[in-house]
Amino acid sequence: MTRADGHPRGRVSIVRLTILGCSGSVPGPDAAASGYLLEADGFVLGVELGNGAFAQLQAVRDPFDLDALLLTHLHPDHCADFSALTVLRRYHPDPPYGTRPRRLPVYAPEEAPRRLANAYAPHESERLETDLSDVYEFHPLAAGTPRIGPFELRVVPVVHPTEAFGVRVSAGGTTFAYTGDTGPCAALDELAAGVDVLLAEASWTDAPDRPPGVHLSGRHAGELAERAGAGRLLLTHVAPWCDRRAVLAEARAAFSGPADLAEQGARYDM
Repeated sequence: MTRADGHPRGRVSIVRLTILGCSGSVPGPDAAASGYLLEADGFVLGVELGNGAFAQLQAVRDPFDLDALLLTHLHPDHCADFSALTVLRRYHPDPPYGTRPRRLPVYAPEEAPRRLANAYAPHESERLETDLSDVYEFHPLAAGTPRIGPFELRVVPVVHPTEAFGVRVSAGGTTFAYTGDTGPCAALDELAAGVDVLLAEASWTDAPDRPPGVHLSGRHAGELAERAGAGRLLLTHVAPWCDRRAVLAEARAAFSGPADLAEQGARYDM
């Protein structure tokens, strides 16, 4: 896995991960919340679109380049900018719908159509409260193995205060896993086993008074990567009030492979 220089242009034959935002729970100073791109064979899959991630998306790609969007759960730091994407797709004066489908496939928890519509326009009209189907094609996210473009996914439920999933993605001989937001749980070992790259949330340092069933610590993420035999660990979703270097130090102490902090704007070729 190597850092890629310059903005992506044209087709990407390998799997490329772009970090749009990686601040945990809330955006930080000049730091967007969760948002990522996965690209392979010219297909662009968005994963999460939290507070500030839509601005970062526009800095690196035309938002109409998205071929599909996946939301692991519906907390604002993972989906708040969906409303901005909706405005773009409904009201852009010159959308490229002559060459691309108007309705973007969205893979998200079952309640997504109603909750995202209410976040977008809760009082505008009855239609907008319940329906965004003019611009989106919703697919309920559930445990299983869907295929999205060139990506074969394995979706597993994880432990979080709301319905939430982790995803394992395979394409072109590369396997990548993303924990989403989760407390420690057995499903993570299935998710991460033998992956080339593990993108793991690590919201805080380890402490006995952390609320259970919410997030991983740096130590948890490192231990998961070690048990799984992951090729590389990238830490994301560190809360802006936490010491990112201390979180990284915990992970490195538990994981014998390379571990780094995800950085906004970074692109990694796998």
